[in-house]
Amino acid sequence: MAKDKTAAPQDALLHEYTEDNIRSLDWREHIRLRPGMYIGKTGDGSSADDGIYILIKEVIDNSIDEYVMGFGKKIDIKLSGERIEVRDYGRGIPLGKVLDCVSKINTGGKYDSKAFKKSVGLNGVGTKAVNALAKKFTIYSVRDGEMKKAEFERGELIKDYPIAPTKEVNGTFISFEPDDQIFKNYHFIAEHIENQLWNYAYLNAGLSIYLNGQQYLSKNGLLDLLSRKTNTDELRYPIIHLKGYDIEVALTHGDQYGEEYYSFVNGQYTPLGGTHLIAFKEAVVKTIREFYNKNFDTSDIRSSIIAAISVRIEEPVFESQTKTKLGSTNIAPEGATVRAFVNDFLKEQLDNYLHKNPAIAEALLKRIMQSERERKELSGIKQLAKQQAKKANLHNKKLRDCRFHLNEDAGGNKKYNATLFITEGDSASGSITKARNVESQAVFSLRGKPLNCFGSSKKIVYQNEEFNLLQHALNIEDGLDGLRYNKIVIATDADVDGMHIRLLLMTFFLQFFPDLVRNQHLFILDTPLFRVRDKQQTFYCYNEQEKQQAINKLRGKPEITRFKGLGEISPDEFGKFIGADIRLQPVLLSQESTIHKLLSYYMGKNTPDRQEFIIENLRVEEELTEPAVESSVEEEV
Repeated sequence: MAKDKTAAPQDALLHEYTEDNIRSLDWREHIRLRPGMYIGKTGDGSSADDGIYILIKEVIDNSIDEYVMGFGKKIDIKLSGERIEVRDYGRGIPLGKVLDCVSKINTGGKYDSKAFKKSVGLNGVGTKAVNALAKKFTIYSVRDGEMKKAEFERGELIKDYPIAPTKEVNGTFISFEPDDQIFKNYHFIAEHIENQLWNYAYLNAGLSIYLNGQQYLSKNGLLDLLSRKTNTDELRYPIIHLKGYDIEVALTHGDQYGEEYYSFVNGQYTPLGGTHLIAFKEAVVKTIREFYNKNFDTSDIRSSIIAAISVRIEEPVFESQTKTKLGSTNIAPEGATVRAFVNDFLKEQLDNYLHKNPAIAEALLKRIMQSERERKELSGIKQLAKQQAKKANLHNKKLRDCRFHLNEDAGGNKKYNATLFITEGDSASGSITKARNVESQAVFSLRGKPLNCFGSSKKIVYQNEEFNLLQHALNIEDGLDGLRYNKIVIATDADVDGMHIRLLLMTFFLQFFPDLVRNQHLFILDTPLFRVRDKQQTFYCYNEQEKQQAINKLRGKPEITRFKGLGEISPDEFGKFIGADIRLQPVLLSQESTIHKLLSYYMGKNTPDRQEFIIENLRVEEELTEPAVESSVEEEV
C-alpha cells in the first residue's frame, strides 16, 4: 500500500512544539535545575571545589568585602553537623532590602562601586544560590538597634519577621543546611574548610576569623602563608616578601620537585590562577634573567619555586561563578593591563631586593644552576625512558584506558573529566576493569610492590619501569597541564600489604609530583569491608558500626562476609562501589605539614618516634585475619 504523503510524520506528533512547551523559570527553580552554573560541582564533599564549600565561600565573601571596605574586624563561624552559621560585624544589609538580597537575582550592593570598590562578588548571585540550594536558610541583619529576619526552605520564604528593636551589634547573620536533594550523601571535611579560612586570613591581615571558637589570624599576610606552607630548613634562602599598592608577593625556592603557587584576587583564592598568575610567572623569569644578565631556561628559574601573589583590582572578571580563575586583563576599567601592572612591580621591587641582599641573590643563583645541571643530566635518560614506554605497549598491557570526556571552562581551556584507578594484582584489576564505566574510568595495574622512593632523585622515575609507565599514563612528566585524569584513585586491598602499597604510591606522588597532591587530584578508594544479607536484603558496610546497623535491619539470620581483597568482590558488586555512590577519601596536606617532614617520619629510616607510634597504634593481628565468613550460610532455595 502506498504511503499517505500528506499524513504527519509520527515523530512530529510525538514532539509537537507549541506555546505549551515554553516555560519561564523563577530564580529559585533555575538555580535548583542548573546548580552547576552557580556553584560548580554538586559532589559529596570529598573535593575542596565541591559545591557545599562554594556555598560557605559565597556567604563568607560578603563578610570579607565588609572588612575590605573597613567595617568589622571579626567573623564568627559555627559548624554543627550539617548546619553552617556565619556572623559578621560589618554594616549589616539595609533592613528594607534583606529579602531582596537573598531572593532576587541581580540584586545587591556590589553593583555600586562606591559602596564596594574592590570586592569579589559583583554579579548578585552568591547568597541567592545558597538560599535556593539550602534545605533551611535563615538570615537577619542588624543596623543601629534594629533587626530584620527571614527564614526560607529551598529558596521559598517560610517566615518574614517584622523589623524589631534589638541589642545586638551591627552586622549580618546567615545560617543554612545544604539540601540533601541536591548534594547526595555529602559530608564536610574539616581540612577543606580550615584551608578556606586560612586563605581568607592571609589575604586580610588583622581580620580575626573564628570557627567553633578556633581563631584564624594572620599579621604578615603572604609571608605567614609561605611560612606555614614550608619548613625553613628546606628553603634555599629566606622568604622574599614584597608589598605595594594593591599588590603583595612572597616567594622562595626549596629542594622539592615541581612549582607551588598560591594566587588571590581581592581576597579571593583563585586555585586555577588566571591572568595575574600568568603575569607573575612571566615577570619572575624576566626580572631574574635581567638581574643576572643571563638567558636561563624558564624551567630552571621556576623549578622548586614556592610563591604567592595577591592583587586587588576594580570590577574583576572571573571565568565562572565559583571565581576560581581570573579573566580580567585590566586592573580597572580603562586602566593598565594586569600584565604590565605585575611586571612593573616585580621589575622594580624584586630587582631592588636582590641588589640589597647579595647573599640571597647568590643562594638563588645556586638553586637555578643546580636545576640546570639536573635538567641536563636527565635529558638523555628521559629519551630512553620514552622509548621503553613505547616498547612496553603501555595502552594494551598496563593501562586499560577510557574514552575520555573533555570539559571546557569559560576560558576555553579543555580539561579531562576522567578517573584512573591504580590497582594491585590481576584479580583486583580484572574486577574493576569489568565493573568500570569505559567512558570515563581507566585502570592501571601494578606488578608487585612499588619501590620506596623516598630520598631518591627523579632519575629513579625514569629508571624504574613501573614509575616510568605510570608517569606516562598520567602524562605529568612536564607538569599538570597535560594531566589526562582529574582523579587518580589508589585502589588497594584493606589488609597490611594493601596499606603498604598505598603508602608507597603516596610517597611516589608526594616525592616527585607534589602539585598533583596539592591540587587534590589524589584519592583513596573506600570499598566495603562487609557484606551483610539474608534472603530478602543485602547491605554493604564500610565499618563495624554500619555492619551492626545492617544486622539490626535484617529479619532473617544474617550472612556476614568479610572482604579482605578487592579480587573477592564480584564485578557486579564492584559496579555499585565505583559508580554514582563511590566513596573517595582525598589525600590532603594539612597547613602544618611539610612533605619532607611527612615522608621522613613515615618512610625514612626507623626512628624511635615512629617505633613508638607503631607500638601505640598497633592493631591486633586477629583483627587483620578474621575469617571471611563470620556465620553459617543458610542454603538458598
